[in-house]
Amino acid sequence: MQASPTRPAVPPFWLPLVAGLPITLCMAVMALPELGRAYAGAYRLFFAVAYLFWIVPLSVLQRKLWQRRTVAWLTAVVLLVATYVPSVINNAIGGWAAVRVGLLPSLPLQRIFTGLDGCWLALIAYCAIHALVLHYTELQHSRLREAEAARFARDAQLRALQYQLQPHFLFNTLNSISSLVADGRGADATRMLARLGDLLRDSLERSDAQEVTLAEELSTTGHYLDIEKARLGRRLKVDVRIGAGVLQALVPPLLLQPLVENAIRHGIAPRVEGGTLALQVERQGEWLDIELRNDGVAPVDAGGERNGRSSAVGLTNVRQRLLALYPGTHDFQMKLADDGACRVSIRLPLRLAPSSRGAEALSA
Repeated sequence: MQASPTRPAVPPFWLPLVAGLPITLCMAVMALPELGRAYAGAYRLFFAVAYLFWIVPLSVLQRKLWQRRTVAWLTAVVLLVATYVPSVINNAIGGWAAVRVGLLPSLPLQRIFTGLDGCWLALIAYCAIHALVLHYTELQHSRLREAEAARFARDAQLRALQYQLQPHFLFNTLNSISSLVADGRGADATRMLARLGDLLRDSLERSDAQEVTLAEELSTTGHYLDIEKARLGRRLKVDVRIGAGVLQALVPPLLLQPLVENAIRHGIAPRVEGGTLALQVERQGEWLDIELRNDGVAPVDAGGERNGRSSAVGLTNVRQRLLALYPGTHDFQMKLADDGACRVSIRLPLRLAPSSRGAEALSA
């Protein structure tokens, strides 16, 4: 079955009527040279009132044609006829009145069907204005629909990217727990399972959110660091420095976790002596700067573990989400030194959660 075409958007009924009111001013200006003649003012007033009367049924007809998506040439023909008929009626009424008051001895039939410029042109002008209003309304609605479709597409993309991360780090964490059990480190495995539960709860609670506060993101990242500390012990050193006034800054959920996971698994864990993971977040004017540094090992080759698919998943995911959320208004850089040390720098537009904006305003 073929789907029926969508009905076009129509403006409120009063809008084209209001837009057509200035035409009455034009009719008044055209009547100025005739005001000195007998009954000229009443004659022009009659046509102005008749114009205001006829634009109501004309509006109904034109909206019906628009809603049915009638082709343009047919619409023009129908409206020309629909405006001509009222003009003839107006001429007949005006001529009859002129005969009644003695301005004309009789009303020739030809006079009824000619000399229609007084009302016909005004009604045609109104239909043109109404058409512009209809097209403008449809254009605005079309733009809104496109923006809404783009927003839905972006939301779906972001959800898909977030859902991609969850099985990724879940697989890695379960693999680590399995290794701890095999090594006889039951207490560490139990602790890691508890932290894994906290991490999954946080990620599920925020799975539909496009942005969370930095404080919430740090809490989620802290659960993951507890998991890695249970696995690596003293080999993992963490240095976190958070600047003033940024805890309520909005960031994408699971922004830091995949970066931290990449740093530990491919930088610090392969080192016999372990290494340091340093996270620094600070405000720079209207920007939020995030920097993550970690020790590492020199990459073996282009296809080695250091550059393997496991590392690419998290980094690619973060890049794609930042592009979707902050197109043209963010910066993401990763630099890998010869010794394997890695530095990831992210700059985002600084936006605070609504409650924190109110608190800042009060403190100011």
